[in-house]
Amino acid sequence: MREPILAVFSGGVSGEREVSQRSAAALAAALREGFPVELFDVSERSIPPGLDPTRHVVVSALHGTFGEDGGMQALLEEAGFAFAGSDAASSRLCMNKTETKKIAASAGVLVPAGLMFDSDSPPLFSRMAETLGEELIVKPNSEGSSIGLHFVAGEAGFKQAMGELTSGQWILERRVRGRELTVGVLQGKALGVVEIIPQSGQFDYQSKYTKGLTHYQWPADLPKEIASRMGQAAETVFRRCGCRDFARVDFMFSDSEGVFFLEINTIPGLTETSLLPKSALCQGIDFVSLAKALVVPAMDRFNAAQGNFVG
Repeated sequence: MREPILAVFSGGVSGEREVSQRSAAALAAALREGFPVELFDVSERSIPPGLDPTRHVVVSALHGTFGEDGGMQALLEEAGFAFAGSDAASSRLCMNKTETKKIAASAGVLVPAGLMFDSDSPPLFSRMAETLGEELIVKPNSEGSSIGLHFVAGEAGFKQAMGELTSGQWILERRVRGRELTVGVLQGKALGVVEIIPQSGQFDYQSKYTKGLTHYQWPADLPKEIASRMGQAAETVFRRCGCRDFARVDFMFSDSEGVFFLEINTIPGLTETSLLPKSALCQGIDFVSLAKALVVPAMDRFNAAQGNFVG
């Protein structure tokens, strides 16, 4: 039985290409400590040439459009590749923040009140302020890395945000004031809770990717009951959305209102300093061990498909 080669996908076609390249480079370096690895740059909406489903197991670090939205996953499934992470249907679902929030709410998990709208037909501020308040969050319905995220306070801010929207579907929701937290999920089980503390008070793209603008605490300083509730909510959303292998689930915690689900990331950042590795460190799982754990289920699926028996 020949050992499969791990094909790590890097880059992609979305606005998160640079972030993906950093994730892929770190992941490939960690995986090389235990497996044969080849790094593939993805620059168009297709599977890179030189891949063989009888030899390669795909580990995608593609973020955003065509990376997390089920596009690449659907091509891999059609071509018969085993790959790490959620399948095409679950990836497509989780990229749609509105649909994911509906599923979380149906499972009894709190979500911020809000609505989806098309950029061509923005809602009136007066109506939104009446139902959601004057402090609002505006973000794309299907995008990652805080791209396009707006924090709105008052009518002037609302009008400015509406004037900056690109074409497509957007979410408008009540801003929940509190602590921003995230929980990794590995093979269906919650890892530790990480707190995100941006200096500006807003975890936007600049705060996320500019060194020194955000402080992280892991494990988060939370009462055990709250941390446990958050872990259970993360596992519930992961399971109800049909995810597999790994993901990262984001929350807001309000002392007065409780734990609110924000979104789930099926291909989160995967550098050593990213949030999922921090969540794993809470349970003593270092980056190399985490990288290996991410790919083991995909290798098991590969061996089953190829009729390989290990044992």
